[in-house]
Amino acid sequence: MISRIQLLRNIGQFDSVNTGATIPLARLTLVYSENGRGKSTLAAVLRSLATGDPLPIAERRRLAAQHPPHVVVECSGGPPPAVFENNTWNRTLPDVVVFDDVFIDENVHSGLAVQAHHRQNLHELILGAQAVALSRELQHLVERIENHNRELRSKEHAIPTAVRGPYSLDDFCALAARPDIDQAIQEAERALAAAREQDAIRMTAAFESLNLPAFDLAATERALQQDLPAVDAATVARVQEHLAGLGRGGEAWVADGIRRISQGPGTTGAGTCPFCAQDLTGSPVLQHYRAYFSDAYESLKRTLADTLRALNDAHGGDVPAGFERAVRVVIERRQFWSRFCDIAEVGIDTAAIVRDWRAAREAVISHVAAKQAAPLERMGVSAETRALVAAYEARRMSIATINQRLQDANGAIGIAKERAAAANSAVLADDLARLQAVKARHEPETAARCDEYLRERTAKDATEQQRDQARAALEAHRTQVFPGYQTAINLYLARFNAGFRRDSVTYANTRGGPTCTYNVLINNTPVPVGGSDPAPGEPSFRNTLSAGDRNTLALAFFFASVDQDTGLTNKVVVIDDPISSLDEHRALTTVQEIRRLGERAAQVIVLSHKKPFLCRLWEGSDSTMRAALEVVRDPAGSTLRAWDVAQDAITEHDRRHVRLRDYVANGTGDIREVAGSIRPHLEAFLRVACPEQFRPGTLLGSFLNLCEQRCGTAQEILGHDALEELRAVVEYANRFHHDTNPAWETEAINDGELRGFVERALSFCRR
Repeated sequence: MISRIQLLRNIGQFDSVNTGATIPLARLTLVYSENGRGKSTLAAVLRSLATGDPLPIAERRRLAAQHPPHVVVECSGGPPPAVFENNTWNRTLPDVVVFDDVFIDENVHSGLAVQAHHRQNLHELILGAQAVALSRELQHLVERIENHNRELRSKEHAIPTAVRGPYSLDDFCALAARPDIDQAIQEAERALAAAREQDAIRMTAAFESLNLPAFDLAATERALQQDLPAVDAATVARVQEHLAGLGRGGEAWVADGIRRISQGPGTTGAGTCPFCAQDLTGSPVLQHYRAYFSDAYESLKRTLADTLRALNDAHGGDVPAGFERAVRVVIERRQFWSRFCDIAEVGIDTAAIVRDWRAAREAVISHVAAKQAAPLERMGVSAETRALVAAYEARRMSIATINQRLQDANGAIGIAKERAAAANSAVLADDLARLQAVKARHEPETAARCDEYLRERTAKDATEQQRDQARAALEAHRTQVFPGYQTAINLYLARFNAGFRRDSVTYANTRGGPTCTYNVLINNTPVPVGGSDPAPGEPSFRNTLSAGDRNTLALAFFFASVDQDTGLTNKVVVIDDPISSLDEHRALTTVQEIRRLGERAAQVIVLSHKKPFLCRLWEGSDSTMRAALEVVRDPAGSTLRAWDVAQDAITEHDRRHVRLRDYVANGTGDIREVAGSIRPHLEAFLRVACPEQFRPGTLLGSFLNLCEQRCGTAQEILGHDALEELRAVVEYANRFHHDTNPAWETEAINDGELRGFVERALSFCRR
């Protein structure tokens, strides 16, 4: 409860006002103020006291004031009193609720428009304080979710789409790690490559063995060891002696000659020399030649020739080049097949092999050639040649090992061919993409970012769960409150004699917060007051409700919300100008509702610039629980003082009656003022006595003519005698009325005559 307004300094019209400290406020407190004197400033001070918001006071800082506003209010919760100083309150009084222009502007409408924030604030107004706290908590949770979403978007951008592959971020982060991921990716890549190159795989052959022929040193050495055992040593010595004198190739030359002698006529004899045609009968060496160059000799020569030819066939000609081509084919096929299966490296140094091969071949051939030159000479393979052949043989063994690996690889190639023939490249591509995403997901940097994202997502899920719980609780509360609020609103609109009702009061959750929509029901036709602007020319809030209707709607909102407040018994209700000039026909109803409110609230403070309205409130209230003050002008601006409501409750008609009565009884008063009061006194009486015929705006002369027309009829207003008496008194009173006598201010007045007509006017009004 507010007890006193002790100080108003440097705010609005109040320079430094402390007179309120001597004016105690009561359970019902009336504050009268002319417009512009400071009534709204007082309402703003009390609103600031309720909320703790300094703005309502700060924005009314007195112009040209040297110091900031300073307010002291004695109220519940102290001592000390509530003090506003240095733009802040030392404490607040949250049980204060205020109806004023700010309430209307925040909760109902601004001018002709109902905007989104009006509907949101109205939603809170309907819910009540406890549910408003729940609604704000819900909105706070919604904002937290928005923050989570912003953080999630930021963390999502830190994990590029290129890294995630075909997966959403949530699916990507859910991918489990695999210890064999690299091997799995390699196998998947090979399988996909095979599926995409099915024709090439089908057409490409497996590996063929590399052929690197061996040297048969044993056979070669046997050939080198052969001689002619049937020829005696003397023959051999004699022939070799002779051949030595023939020079290089002599043995072959002689052997060819012996064949020619043997093939000629008369081969049984010595024969003729095929070169000089001389008879050879007496030749001392011919018989030795025949024994030496026998069939065995020819056989030996053939053996050596065959050995040499076999060496050349196996190791000479294009054979090394063919081996090199075969190696290149193996390497090329390995490059092809290694894309689809595991193929060991083929490390073959063909140049080294061919080099060792050539050296061994030439060494062996040189032995055979030397034997051919001296067939009967027993020869052997040198150690150097054996070393060369051994080096070549080591090369050959390495090729054999490679051949074994190639044969093993052919098994894998066969499996790759089978898989490729039945493969689905789309499925394999998906498998590979998944494996690559798994690998990328668990890279250290990406894994850290995914963990941050998942933590934020978990936090968001928890906040969403809290939001859903709060929303369910709020929904349950709104389901109970909204129908009752609509009923309460319509009850007040009916009491205020409004020509409309409210219908379809509903609520909705939007991104901007919970909001409220409703219809204004006029002539059973709903006019929506919702979230979208009406089309031009369509019925809307702005064109279906008058200014008075809009003010009445706002007041009904306020009273209905106060009714819903379970803590009303502790509330201080401040009402600033509840009626306007357009609401005069609702003044009595408003007075009645404020009286009812005063019986339930801790305190009601009503501020108005309409004395009659406040006087009605005063007259019907408990004299022990009421107080009144007024805001009046002083040299510095405005000040507060106690208000004598009883004095201002006397009407002007009452004052004229007292003036006329005192003049007749005591002869007191200004006689010109008394004379000028006769006609207004009669008019006021007639408007009450004959309201249907003498309506506001009707001239007195017209009324007298109407009375005369109806005199003696069923619609008679005044009898003949009363009408004549009234005309006589009015005729006298017109001499002192500005509308009927331009010289009314200088008209001569006789005291006796005046007294007689005053008595007659008072007597007429007593009829």
